[in-house]
Amino acid sequence: MAKMSSIIGRYWKVGLSILWGIGIFLFWACRYPQALSFQEQYQLFQFTFDYFIKDFRQAGGVALYISEFLVQFYYIPLLGAAILGFVYFLLQRLTWRVMRTTDGSQYLFSFIPSILLLWLMGDVAMLLSYPVAMIIVLAMAWVMNRRSLLYDILLLPIVYWCCGPLTWLYLILRCIAVFSSRDGKGYGRYILGVLLFVYLFIIQRLPLGDMQQYPSEAMMYGCNYSMIPLYFPSLTFVIPVVVVLIVIQSTALSRWPLSKRLTATLSIVTCAILGWASVSYGYDKDQYELICYDYLIRNERWDDLIERAEKYQVHTPFSSVAVNLALAEKRQLANRMFHFYQCGPEALIMGRVRDLMSMLPSAEAFWRLGLINSAQRYMFDTQESILNGRMSGRCTKRIAECMIVNGHYKTARKQLEQLKKSLFYSAWAQEAEALLGNENAINAHPVYGRLRKLRHNEDFLFKSNMINRMFGMLFMNNKDNRMALDYFMGQLLLEGQLQTFAQNMQMVQQFGGYSAMPIGYQDAMLCIQKQGEVPNSPYREYVRRQMGK
Repeated sequence: MAKMSSIIGRYWKVGLSILWGIGIFLFWACRYPQALSFQEQYQLFQFTFDYFIKDFRQAGGVALYISEFLVQFYYIPLLGAAILGFVYFLLQRLTWRVMRTTDGSQYLFSFIPSILLLWLMGDVAMLLSYPVAMIIVLAMAWVMNRRSLLYDILLLPIVYWCCGPLTWLYLILRCIAVFSSRDGKGYGRYILGVLLFVYLFIIQRLPLGDMQQYPSEAMMYGCNYSMIPLYFPSLTFVIPVVVVLIVIQSTALSRWPLSKRLTATLSIVTCAILGWASVSYGYDKDQYELICYDYLIRNERWDDLIERAEKYQVHTPFSSVAVNLALAEKRQLANRMFHFYQCGPEALIMGRVRDLMSMLPSAEAFWRLGLINSAQRYMFDTQESILNGRMSGRCTKRIAECMIVNGHYKTARKQLEQLKKSLFYSAWAQEAEALLGNENAINAHPVYGRLRKLRHNEDFLFKSNMINRMFGMLFMNNKDNRMALDYFMGQLLLEGQLQTFAQNMQMVQQFGGYSAMPIGYQDAMLCIQKQGEVPNSPYREYVRRQMGK
C-alpha cells in the first residue's frame, strides 16, 4: 500500500498534464473543429526549399515554419485537435520545469499560462506560431537553467531568429535563474544581464534578411504571431508576464513557504476562474457560428447547416447567403427561404468585400450556379485579402477548378503545380492535372461536365442592382438549371419586384420540377393579392422589417 501511494505521489502530476492535453483535444475536436479548418484554409504549406527559405529569412522564422507545418494537418480536424492537445501539454510541462520547484502544491500554477493561451487562441487571427515560439523559449530556458549568461552572447541571436520577440521572455527567465542561484558570486552577473538586454534590443533593430520590410513595432512585439500585421492582442503581452511572475513566486515560496493547503487552494481557485473566463469570453459566439457555416459549406454538409440555422442564426449578410445556399442545394429555397433571416437584396449574393471570409459563400453559390468566372473572381479576391501574404489551399484549388471548367489549361496547370507541392492537396492536383486538355474526360466529369452545361457561354459584368437579370439569363441559357430559377425568383422577392415575380410564376410551374407550387411562393402571392394583410406570413414579416416597421 505504501508502495502504491509512493507511485501515485510520483506520477500524479504527469497524469494531470495528460488529462489537460486530452481535455484540450476534446475542446477543439468537439466544440470548434471549424476554427481548425479556418486556420488551415488560409495557408498552403509547400515542401520546397523556397518556402523554407521564405520563413527562415525573418525573425521568428523557425517557429513560423514549424507552426505552418503543423497547421497543414488541420485539414483533418481530429489531427489538428490532437496537435493542439500536445502543444498545450508541452507548454504546461515546460512552465513547470522552469518554475524550478518540486513543491506539488504549486503544480497547478503551471497551468495558468496554458489556460490564458486557450483564451488568446479564441482570437481567430492568432497563429500557432505564438505557442510554438513560447514552447521553444521555455525549452531553451529549462535546458540552459543556471548556466553562465556568457553562453547567451551566442544564443540570443539564434533564439531571436527562432522565436522572434518572445526572446525577451527567454532572457528574463535566464536572468532570474542565474540571479537567484546561491552559487553565483559578485556583481558581474548583474552587469552582464543588463548588457544582454541592451544586446537583444540592438539585435531587434538590425535590418537582417526580410526583417527590414517590417516596421519597428512589429519587430518589437511580433510580426509572425498573427494573420494581421501590427495586431497585438493584450494577452500576447500578458502571458509572458504571467510566466515570469509564476517563476518568481515559485522561487519566493521555496525560500519563504506558505501553507501547502493554502497554496494548493489558491492555485485551484485561480485556474478555475481563468478557465471559466477563457471559455466564456475568449470565443465570440457569432463569429464562430459564421466560421462554422463556412466550414459546413466547404464540406457540403447542407443539412447540418440548416439545422444549426434553425436553432440560432446570426443576423448578417454572410449568414443569409450561407443558409440560402444550403436551402438551394436541398431544393428548399422556394419553400423555406423567408423562414430564416434575410438581410435584404444581398441575401443570395453579396457584393465584393475584400476580407478573409465575406465572399466565400457567394463564391460557392456562383460555382454551383454555373457562374464560373464570378466564382473565380471572388476566390481570387479572397486569397489576395490574406494580409500575411500566404496562399490559400482552398482558394487555389477552386481557382484551378474554375480554369479547368473554362478550358484555361495553361493557367490551371500553374495553380496545380502549387498544390502538388503540398501534402493534402497533392493527390487531388495530380488527378486534376490528368484532365487538362482531355475534353471528353472533363465533359464526362460529374461536376465539371455539368458546370460546363450550366455556365453562360459569354462572360458579362453586372451591377448589384441587376443581379436578378443575371440569374434570369443564366436560367434561360439552360432551363435544367433549377437552382438559377430558384435564385431568380428569390431575388425578385428580396428586391420587392412583386409584379415581375407574379409574371414568372408560370415559368416555375413549367420548369421548376415541383409537384405543387412551393409554399413560399404561395405565401408571397397571397401577400401580393391581399396587399400584405396576411397574418403569420414569413414574407410579410420580411417586408415589414425592410420597411423599418
